[in-house]
Amino acid sequence: MVKLIYTLADHGDDINCCAFSSSLLATCSLDKTIRLYSLSDFTEVPHSPLKFHTYAVHCCCFSPSGHILASCSTDGTTVLWNPHSGQTLSVMEQPSGSPVRVCRFSPDSTCLVSGAADGTVVLWNAQSYKLYRCGSVKDGSLVACAFSPNGSLFVTGSSCGDLTVWDDKMRCLHSEKAHDLGITCCDFSSQPVSDGEQGLQFFRLASCGQDCQIKIWVVSFTHISARSTEDQLKHFTEDWSEDDVSEWLCAQDLKDLVGIFKMNNIDGRELLNLTKESLADDLKIESLGLRSKVLRKIEELRTKEKTLSSEIPDEFICPITRELMQDPVIASDGYSYEKEAMENWISKKKRTSPMTNLVLPSVVLTPNRTLKMAINRWLETHQK
Repeated sequence: MVKLIYTLADHGDDINCCAFSSSLLATCSLDKTIRLYSLSDFTEVPHSPLKFHTYAVHCCCFSPSGHILASCSTDGTTVLWNPHSGQTLSVMEQPSGSPVRVCRFSPDSTCLVSGAADGTVVLWNAQSYKLYRCGSVKDGSLVACAFSPNGSLFVTGSSCGDLTVWDDKMRCLHSEKAHDLGITCCDFSSQPVSDGEQGLQFFRLASCGQDCQIKIWVVSFTHISARSTEDQLKHFTEDWSEDDVSEWLCAQDLKDLVGIFKMNNIDGRELLNLTKESLADDLKIESLGLRSKVLRKIEELRTKEKTLSSEIPDEFICPITRELMQDPVIASDGYSYEKEAMENWISKKKRTSPMTNLVLPSVVLTPNRTLKMAINRWLETHQK
């Protein structure tokens, strides 16, 4: 039995997307706004509508925890909001400046994917609000995206019918013509699929398209356990996920606090900002001794963070981002840069060197494997 219980008519133009959290309904429209409604009575919340985008808003989605709302627009931006206050948390610009058609959070809320009309796909760190990886598909606009249940894979679908599988390091694992016309939607099944032998994992995926077909796929993925530079960099506390914080608590004999920290969505950045007042008033940790122990352990992390940052050799720091390089490349000016940062620099039609301001003889970027090996060795030595 289907019964209409409410009709909302506040937008002034076509409505492109809607999304639920546990307490809110979000909608976005060609009228450039995002509106938020309380699920208790479907009244619009006081800070709605959310206004920032200068053109049509194509997609909106909540993080799995419901604490962050993302929206993306023709204006080439993906915006993160606090849906409970309406505050803008971050404005993330697509490197190419192309209209952003779709965005999705990873299952653990640590990453966000944005797909654009020119086929570029960006993986953002949803905690530090920084660009993590960037890639592109051969043809068409990206109009669909979905993460696997464990977050190790995500899939993008294009208006040309191509389905592309990426891993969580933005490596393209597979791409094929899935539908004769454009893909309209894709999604992974939330039901677990048993692991195969030798770490092989299986995921069910459905795709649907303008060719009037729905296709069901089985996606296999070999889990790689070797630690990469990106994994090692998670030892910088501010980049920790909520799960990393939980592991840290257990290692400090504070496992009884895991539930409290998870319930309050404490990630690495939040952990470093905790005070005795927030431990007592916000996290409701009553024991003075327990609060003191947590603060001592956090201070140890802060000290380690400062020491580690100050010890990073200058040649390991990207001149553009001023952060430790993960994938260094040599540009035609002879200097090394973080690959994504330099690609973004060039994509914005900056044909000059970030270091010398002279015209670059070439835009070819060469992997600096020697420097990457040196950075890996430094990480292994300093992050034990």
